[in-house]
Amino acid sequence: MSGEAGAGPATRPADPALTHRRVLAIAVPIVISNATIPILGAVDTAVVGQLGEAAPIGAVGLGAVILSMLYWTFGFLRMGMTGLVAQARGQGDAGETAALMTRSLIVAAVAGVGLVALQGALFGAAFAIAPASEAVEALSRDYLRIRIWGAPAAIAIYGLTGWLIAFERTRAVLVLQFWMNGVNVVLDVWFVLGLGWGVEGVAWATLAAEWSALALGLWLCRGAFAGRVWRERARVFHAARVRHMAQVNGDILVRSLLLQACFTTFLFLGAGLGDVTLAANQILMQFFYITAYALDGFAFAAEALVGWAYGARSVARVRRAALLASQWAAAMAAVLALAAVLGGPLLIDLMTTAPEVREAARAHLLWMALTPVLGVTAFMLDGVFIGATRTRDMRNAMVVSTLIYGVALAALVPAFGNQGLWAAMMVLFVARALTLALRYPALEAAASGGR
Repeated sequence: MSGEAGAGPATRPADPALTHRRVLAIAVPIVISNATIPILGAVDTAVVGQLGEAAPIGAVGLGAVILSMLYWTFGFLRMGMTGLVAQARGQGDAGETAALMTRSLIVAAVAGVGLVALQGALFGAAFAIAPASEAVEALSRDYLRIRIWGAPAAIAIYGLTGWLIAFERTRAVLVLQFWMNGVNVVLDVWFVLGLGWGVEGVAWATLAAEWSALALGLWLCRGAFAGRVWRERARVFHAARVRHMAQVNGDILVRSLLLQACFTTFLFLGAGLGDVTLAANQILMQFFYITAYALDGFAFAAEALVGWAYGARSVARVRRAALLASQWAAAMAAVLALAAVLGGPLLIDLMTTAPEVREAARAHLLWMALTPVLGVTAFMLDGVFIGATRTRDMRNAMVVSTLIYGVALAALVPAFGNQGLWAAMMVLFVARALTLALRYPALEAAASGGR
């Protein structure tokens, strides 16, 4: 499909059938790719754990969290690129798909250089918010001062991934993820255990993996550079298109920050209910992450297929794309709910040996079964609205949902404790689904050429 990104005229490509096979071809590689994400953190921990000290483990963990939060701020580039490129494909505008690639790389370069330049202030603020022992902080700073040089590459990979998803090339996304993780693991073992570089070895391994993944990603997206458009200033810096990209990305950023604030509030309130409750919630949140990773594949399919149909101005295809992807997501949600009911107690026992934590986690297991059931609609509508780049609706819906969540927390937590906290999280899922569903008719109207 990469040939579509050449610099030819705006000719709409052939109209491929919207089938279950097409949805699965997009979704399944993403689900597999997401399944590899926790493995890397486990390997990093295991490798530094062989050093026989606690400080290196804490340093790598803290440093990775700090960088993840910084890089996550630019996650809008992945979502925005998918919707914008998919729509350009649907419109037959091959030149715009190439120009979007260049714009995303420029954003990544500027953002990455900015993070490198501001590293002192950023890391100082991070350690002020999350203080650690002198030993852990010193090692963590060594880790961060190396890894921060991978910022331009890490952020650029968001854009490359979004571009590939828009072209429905999720097998390439899987290859990219496997490559980055594989290089990281091999170099981890060599640098830390072979050469004795300690925490700095983990950082150098990740840095090398990020830049090598950028090189591979650019090669996988080589179709974007086949013509001249990607380097034509007039097209790349077209004022109206740049403003639209900025508006889309800005809306997604606000929405994502609000969503992260909701999850952070959940964790902080749980911590205030005692150590046992905090530990139980941390275990139960692993079920939530599994749900998110599993449903992401179908949400990404909705992004690509709805975006293509929206760009082609076909309301019928927008609706069919949304329904096909959602049907598979609903089936996956049912499987996840059943797995939580049947396998939840065993997984809880595998994750902790503390009797009081096991008991507390099992007392809240019902919420884990409800999470995929009540969350799937919000996940899928997010994908639909990203594909249609109706990001202002997403932003506004998240503002309303956050307010509803705040009211639910105020009403339920004092009365029901941790049960009320989990109930409020379910209210958030439902609120996100309802507020987006109310705007769905406007999305279809816009797809037909209305406003």
